Amino acid sequence: MAQRLVRALRSVFDVRVWAHLFRLVHFYGYSHVLPRARVTMGQGVRMAPNVSIRNGERITIGAGAHIGERCYLWAGDDLGQIDIGEKALFGPEVFITASNYMIKPGTPVMDQPKIEKDVRIGRDVWLGARTVVLAGVTVGDGCIIAAGAVITRSVPPNSIVAGVPARVIGMRTEPEEAPTPVGVSGTVSGPAASPEPGREQPA
Repeated sequence: MAQRLVRALRSVFDVRVWAHLFRLVHFYGYSHVLPRARVTMGQGVRMAPNVSIRNGERITIGAGAHIGERCYLWAGDDLGQIDIGEKALFGPEVFITASNYMIKPGTPVMDQPKIEKDVRIGRDVWLGARTVVLAGVTVGDGCIIAAGAVITRSVPPNSIVAGVPARVIGMRTEPEEAPTPVGVSGTVSGPAASPEPGREQPA
């Protein structure tokens, strides 16, 4: 018992332990806290604590949006912006980038120049888990994106999108309400207002 206590005390006063703790805190602050402070957010935005943000000064998130666990919002180093609309819902591990590499032959990938283009996510959009949105894409208002989709081109409002690369598989529309039948006198017609079989109605 005494030996365990001695080891515990040594750990508390071990400089290496405190150095490791400092590195962890510094890394978390650099990769999560500081970039997040630069993001422009509307009221009621909810964001998981482990969301990865790059160049937060070029990221705007509308009111009421929810950004799920382990999402990545990577704006461009120079120009590429990310604009997320109100009430947007992100599942876990959604990845959005506003920059991409060119693929010219004869040049190593790491040496390729970057292309930065804005990414816009509309209002009331649902991005399923592990959705990938590439630079230059606009996702229209009201879209639903299936889990694992890779969006390489813009999609119109109210689209239902799935696949790699993603494509429109349907449209999100409001249900049509059947009109309420109304009789000549203005009363609602239906079984309760219909005459019983075999019984004549007075003129």
